[in-house]
Amino acid sequence: MIRSWDSNAINAPKRDADEPTQMTNSARSGWGRILLLVGRLALAALFIYAAYAKMKPQGGLPWSFASVRTSLSMFAMGVDSYQMLPQWAVSPFAHWLPPFELVLGLWLLAGVALRVSSLLATLAICAFVAAMVSAYERGLTISCGCFGPGEQVGPKTLIRDGLLFLPLALAVTIGAFLICRKASAAPAQEPASASAAR
Repeated sequence: MIRSWDSNAINAPKRDADEPTQMTNSARSGWGRILLLVGRLALAALFIYAAYAKMKPQGGLPWSFASVRTSLSMFAMGVDSYQMLPQWAVSPFAHWLPPFELVLGLWLLAGVALRVSSLLATLAICAFVAAMVSAYERGLTISCGCFGPGEQVGPKTLIRDGLLFLPLALAVTIGAFLICRKASAAPAQEPASASAAR
């Protein structure tokens, strides 16, 4: 009787000491998921709005297939002003990029395969920033084209995209990979904890 009482007394504090750590870890995980959700929604809104700004009809025209094609043709002139693509690739790229941004934004919004969608978003923003840096270094006075016509490439757009949008995409990508790693590690820990309890 004395031995069994002693072993229970020894084991009890250990269990109590572990509880605050488990609560702290679960609280951190909860905050991490909330921050990831907010970042994912912000990144999705960014891409959806960028696609909308490029495709919206110009001059107050109603939405139609023809008016969207006209807007994309105008966007193609902005793409050509970067002087980075061969002439034959400018129009296909300009007509392909906004729908890609729209699909990517909706994909991020859905949260399905977040690691893949957030990684694509990060790579896309890296490409956009690289194109703007190249244009700025070459002294081109051109429209950024990020959110439609009118905004010129300069320090403001470089700081906005490089120090705001890119870190946001990186944070969402890292968070998506960390959450997935924790989720895959949890089932492996359950059998070990069950055997220890026995």
